Amino acid sequence: MWITRVLSASLLMFGLAAAPAVADSSPSPSASEEGGAPTEAGTSFRTATEVEQGQTATAGASTGDYLYWSFPADAGQRPTVKATVKLPDTHAAETWQIDVYDGLRRRQSCQYGAQTRTVAAGAASVELSCVLRTVRAWSEQWANDPLPGTYYIRLTAVAVPASDLGLPVDTSVRVDSKDIGGSAAVDGSLAEPLVPGVAVKPKQDEEGSQASAVLSSIEPEDGWASGWWSDRWVWTAIGGVLAALAGIGGYALTRGPGRPSRVPPTA
Repeated sequence: MWITRVLSASLLMFGLAAAPAVADSSPSPSASEEGGAPTEAGTSFRTATEVEQGQTATAGASTGDYLYWSFPADAGQRPTVKATVKLPDTHAAETWQIDVYDGLRRRQSCQYGAQTRTVAAGAASVELSCVLRTVRAWSEQWANDPLPGTYYIRLTAVAVPASDLGLPVDTSVRVDSKDIGGSAAVDGSLAEPLVPGVAVKPKQDEEGSQASAVLSSIEPEDGWASGWWSDRWVWTAIGGVLAALAGIGGYALTRGPGRPSRVPPTA
């Protein structure tokens, strides 16, 4: 029947439209496989070491130091920050904490994860994690929502006995993101991502040269998203097509057999 053919065609359209979304969700090679990962950390926001998502950055430090890294996060991503600290053989009970800040240096809350942990004396290591909220393409000025741009990681010991200050530790940090997709899309976008120094980036001169004053040069592999397009448009279009086909099929099933036209009565 023609209804069966129409439904088959609609299901085929559904599969073709969903295929790009499935392909985009497949894992890509990590940045650590393509290049060397950082082996040091900054000591402030301005000197934060840049790290790509998928890289495992390492750094040697002393207990009591403040360690900083930065990474890019785009709209629709839900970053997960993990940190591991290898402690010296002999130490007292310590409390370590990991904090994440956005490009405006606003501290971002964690949806879940062990952001602060206290380890017993003599523990070999401590592991911390922070799963951020989904990055939005646009937000109200008064809101503290995560927005596209540079994010900062700060790792430090917040409760350390004086006898442990200065003891050597080895740290590692890794950032991965889950692509949430159109369910997190909003109707709006930032004019520029929240990258420190982007507002003072000089315009291109007549000769075509461009000296960047941006404090953070790192960005997503595919560039920053425009903010207006998401797979929500694809699913909306598919829903409209299926609704129209369902209406046509319902009308064809309920109208009944055709009736002959009326013959005017004879005089």
